[in-house]
Amino acid sequence: MKVVILAGGLGTRISEYTKTVPKPMIKINNKPIIFHIMKHYSNYGFKDFYIAAGYKKKIIKDYFKKNFYDWKVNVIDTGQKTMTGGRLKRLKKIFKDETFLLTYGDGLSNINLTKLINFHKKNKSMVTMTAVRPPARFGAIKIKNNKVTYFKEKSKMDEGWINGGFFVVESEFLKYIKSDNTFLEREPLEKITKSRKLSAFKHQGYWQCVDTIRDLERAKKLLSKK
Repeated sequence: MKVVILAGGLGTRISEYTKTVPKPMIKINNKPIIFHIMKHYSNYGFKDFYIAAGYKKKIIKDYFKKNFYDWKVNVIDTGQKTMTGGRLKRLKKIFKDETFLLTYGDGLSNINLTKLINFHKKNKSMVTMTAVRPPARFGAIKIKNNKVTYFKEKSKMDEGWINGGFFVVESEFLKYIKSDNTFLEREPLEKITKSRKLSAFKHQGYWQCVDTIRDLERAKKLLSKK
């Protein structure tokens, strides 16, 4: 299966780094985030990559020109201001009525890709997304008459399930994406949700999206434990 990685955004919430490099190229343990993602896929035998680049795309291209791995890597310019859905739509000619894998260029996980794909096939879905529960950022309290009546430290179980990336996608899904301005996470996924064609594979292992400095530090700790 082909693997598509969305890697064209500006990464403004972690601008301390993205002023000089695109977010997927921020280094963790001396390797870019995108390397760790691709390495995970390659561990399951998926080595045919299509990187939907945009912002500072040359840095991504240059990295894979200088660093040779046992992978087929295609870095494709999908536009500077294109949204997530639009980036995927621009790659439609690559797919010929086939199933492919899709994820974001800033999300790390130890998801079992074999189980994910088997789940997708079993449920006969158009799209399967990986659902994760991120760590809660804050504890919870209740107050009555200026006194705390309830206190609970932050817990992962207090949070709902969210989109963790790591999708399995049937190519027919691309028809739901209208233009460069389409967000993958809005109209396209909302439409197939209504028709019950979107499934969620619940992942209980580690997962970390790198949006902020705090996220980056947490990701470093997670990878150091592997």
